[in-house]
Amino acid sequence: MRWHRSAIACALLVCLGTTAAGTLPAAATPGERVVTVRAATEEQVVTALERAAHPLRSVEPRGDTGDLRPLDRMIGDARVVGLGEATHSSHDFFAMKHRVFRHLVETKGFRTFGLEVSWSTGQRLNDYVLNGKGDPRRIMRDEFQAAYLWWNNTDYLALVEWMRAHNRQHPHDPVRFMGNDLGWAGPEVYDKVTDYVARAHPELQARFTELYRGLRPTVATGTYMDQYMNRPLAERVEMAARTGEALKLLRKQSPGDDRAYDRTAYDWAVQNATVIDQVARFYSFDAGADQTQAAAAMRYRDQVMADNTAWWQEHTGTKVLVSAHNAHLGYETPDPVAYPRMQGAFLRDRLGGAYVSVGFSFDRGSFNSTGPDGKIQRFTVGPARAGTNEATLDRVRHRDYLVDLRTVPEPARAWLERARPTRSIGTVDPYREYDIALGRTHDILIHLHQVEAARLRDR
Repeated sequence: MRWHRSAIACALLVCLGTTAAGTLPAAATPGERVVTVRAATEEQVVTALERAAHPLRSVEPRGDTGDLRPLDRMIGDARVVGLGEATHSSHDFFAMKHRVFRHLVETKGFRTFGLEVSWSTGQRLNDYVLNGKGDPRRIMRDEFQAAYLWWNNTDYLALVEWMRAHNRQHPHDPVRFMGNDLGWAGPEVYDKVTDYVARAHPELQARFTELYRGLRPTVATGTYMDQYMNRPLAERVEMAARTGEALKLLRKQSPGDDRAYDRTAYDWAVQNATVIDQVARFYSFDAGADQTQAAAAMRYRDQVMADNTAWWQEHTGTKVLVSAHNAHLGYETPDPVAYPRMQGAFLRDRLGGAYVSVGFSFDRGSFNSTGPDGKIQRFTVGPARAGTNEATLDRVRHRDYLVDLRTVPEPARAWLERARPTRSIGTVDPYREYDIALGRTHDILIHLHQVEAARLRDR
């Protein structure tokens, strides 16, 4: 079965809010605690939220960040913080991520910004922010293609340039950029594995060349992903078998006694071989033909993003702010049929309380998305309708605010435990609302009154 172009974005990047007809909304799982709000009026819920809310001065990264100090206490000693977004292309979410990262760098010792983008893309951007190698505009244009095109915006360019400026001023205490996703493995990743094998285990060089035959990209990112997904299933399965064999073979090798082939070099080689295998394994699912396979592919992807993030944190020793859609970073899936388990749940399994999830919500505004005609457009939504989470959240007297969902007083706490319609806008419009219990999905929430569409750069 060949993958059709219409399935590419859904199979590769979050398309939450674009689930096909017939998919069931999120429902309580057996044994799950269901909370009923009795006799609490909306006014009482809003009053309780106001007691816990901390107003925000701005979403823009410049200026004083004293209004973010409550966040320091909320995240505590977390080593990984997930920071979501309620749309995939609104300036305010991207700018606020930049602002929060700068604040956490300065006050909490965070040193890595992670993004829902391929591992190899992260390596190219990391080489720029650490060493000044390459042009970030060119890297973003090369790498942010196909389903990743939303990241090629002026806000992320500003973030990357700030990271480079920071490292010029602090060369002995740098910040880093990480990609944790599996959309593709760029040629640099293959080269790092084969170069390591050539140096440390030259007797295996020919075997690795054969196992990676036809896999190392020689075309542009978007073209490569498109061509890969349109290969026959049997061919994709055979390619995954070869990458799996290469990974197993490398894992069997000893790091060696020579300093040139020390444990660190070995660990990074194994991780890069793991990433190559992750990509091939993801494409070996028959997601274009079978709903069960599609759901398994989505579960695998979220697990991989969590695994790569945890690996990076453990091996670099840095605290990580990881960026993705709200749904990926939360604990509960908004759609158990299409997305069985999310990255946030896997990270909590790995890190326990050392992982904290921060979600976003908004009342009104605009975003970029793909319209019914397949073209990228700017969409605008008005005030949230009555009965949604956002309608109540926007009644809090602060225009924009931050709130710890774990410590809000009653009756707001009970209100947060109950699922109700919530915006979760992915890469395609029209979108759908999901029934989400904010208090079970995130630890912290940032609510914005209004957002504006991000400014996409020329592709």
